Amino acid sequence: QVQLVDSGGGLVQTGGSLRLSCAASGRTFNSYTMGWFRQAPGKQRELVAAITRTYAEYYADSGKGRFTISRDNAKNTVYLQMNSLKPEDTGVYYCAAKAHPVVTGPYDYWGQGTQVTVSS
Repeated sequence: QVQLVDSGGGLVQTGGSLRLSCAASGRTFNSYTMGWFRQAPGKQRELVAAITRTYAEYYADSGKGRFTISRDNAKNTVYLQMNSLKPEDTGVYYCAAKAHPVVTGPYDYWGQGTQVTVSS
């Protein structure tokens, strides 16, 4: 059982940066695959970045080269560093977790979401 609390969203201008954080409960955090999803208005929720227990990283094309996912197992925390932000990055970002090592497919646990708005 995992509880996730995500934070760090806000309003930023085009070209700016944000770092999202996700704090997880439980002693098994270091065994989980962690992901960040974005839900934009009128759009399907989509995986934007993920990291496995072995620190393998995945990025959707939309954020590749601008986003960096990382994890600190000692702090039970995963981060999403977002640079060179664009208006199309706007949406509610959700932290998610699952036990399976493959980054695609269903996730089992979800944070409450944090709003990211990029103004043009």
